[in-house]
Amino acid sequence: MLDTSVLVAALRSSTGASSLLVEAVLRGQLRPLVSVPLVLEYEAVLTRPEHLLASGFATVEAVKIVKAFCSMGEAVHIAFRLRPQLPDPNDEFVLETAFHGRADAIISFNRKDFEPAKAFGIRTLCPKEAWLKMREL
Repeated sequence: MLDTSVLVAALRSSTGASSLLVEAVLRGQLRPLVSVPLVLEYEAVLTRPEHLLASGFATVEAVKIVKAFCSMGEAVHIAFRLRPQLPDPNDEFVLETAFHGRADAIISFNRKDFEPAKAFGIRTLCPKEAWLKMREL
């Protein structure tokens, strides 16, 4: 599953592993897990003025990207909360989505913040590692 930081990086730059991962999702080669809290986070963060300015996208375009991304995902119902597990309370719903969706990994630039996910059998990979593993398959 992709943390918000990966989508932000993909929106802000069309080069790099984050962009390649998002393109793979949009082509149907990678199916991300999505939950209501995660989708709301994606939209709220990607439409921040600083990200829109850096990307050159308008708010409506950023929202369309989120919708397209999420339409390719697998919806996850969060049956119960695992909180507190992580140092950043704002990341808890990412872990909960990964747990309830039975994710193999959380893809994030914030690896250290998701270290406790190991206790649930969930690895944390940076986008480059995830892209390389995906190419191996």
